[in-house]
Amino acid sequence: MSEMREVDAEGRAELMLALLADARLPTGGHTQSAGLEPALRAGMPAARVPDYVRARLATVTRVEAATAVVARHVALAAGPRPDGAEPASADRAPSVEVPDGVASAARGLAGTWVAWTARTPSHALRETSQRLGRGYLRLLRRLWAGHPAVVALDEAAALVADARRADGVPDAGAGAPSAERAPSGTGPGPGGRAAAGRRAPQPPRPVVLGVTAACAGLSALQVARLVGYEDVQTVAAATLKLEPVDPVVATGWVVAAQPAIDALAHDVAHLTDPRAIPAHGAPLVEQWAELHARTTERLFSA
Repeated sequence: MSEMREVDAEGRAELMLALLADARLPTGGHTQSAGLEPALRAGMPAARVPDYVRARLATVTRVEAATAVVARHVALAAGPRPDGAEPASADRAPSVEVPDGVASAARGLAGTWVAWTARTPSHALRETSQRLGRGYLRLLRRLWAGHPAVVALDEAAALVADARRADGVPDAGAGAPSAERAPSGTGPGPGGRAAAGRRAPQPPRPVVLGVTAACAGLSALQVARLVGYEDVQTVAAATLKLEPVDPVVATGWVVAAQPAIDALAHDVAHLTDPRAIPAHGAPLVEQWAELHARTTERLFSA
């Protein structure tokens, strides 16, 4: 029997892109409507969903895509997993060595995180992104445990926590203490601070997705397209549960949005500096998100 042919880098990236775009990925995406539920509740007719999609692609989704692109770029500075190294197993102790470039990548990821926060004024949208980020982080740590970029992300959380404490900002979005939260094999950040048992804030989805893209070998254009596609597909899928819409019609909305998704991806794929992340606000989307967060009877969490 002939040996199995090794998948080349391009083929591997395409397979990972398909995996990350799959709605069945265990990241909690099924709980989201991308703000559609509160929009419909506020009186937006289902016929305006394509307009709603275009508005999101031009505002909040553009910010998310740009953030993921920049996070991917800075995460690459952490370096690849050393040749021959295998993903850490659940019962393997984390490495005490810090790969070259991890500290630089951690600072870059922390800066990207802060830039995203400044461009996402809605507390409800930030909380939603952190919840989704938690799902991607679980996937990231399982598939690429011990990867330098993952170690850098843990250290970035510690840096953001330090900055917030220095500014007197309460850690409202903090997760569990990092020593509890990180599974065995993740590895500490520089100086072991990420495993020191301190409460660290939860990274938002675009930052975690950018690190995932770096580990998975996705290009900047691919990760930007992924963010755009996921947002549109989330809206289309949620419509089917909220309104009596033909599934074929909803699929047509996704296909019709392809040029806008591609334009978005090309607009942000070149970004490498957190300061260059666009700041496109959507006050009505933000208002609906805040109202939905206080709504008790709802189908989707956001």
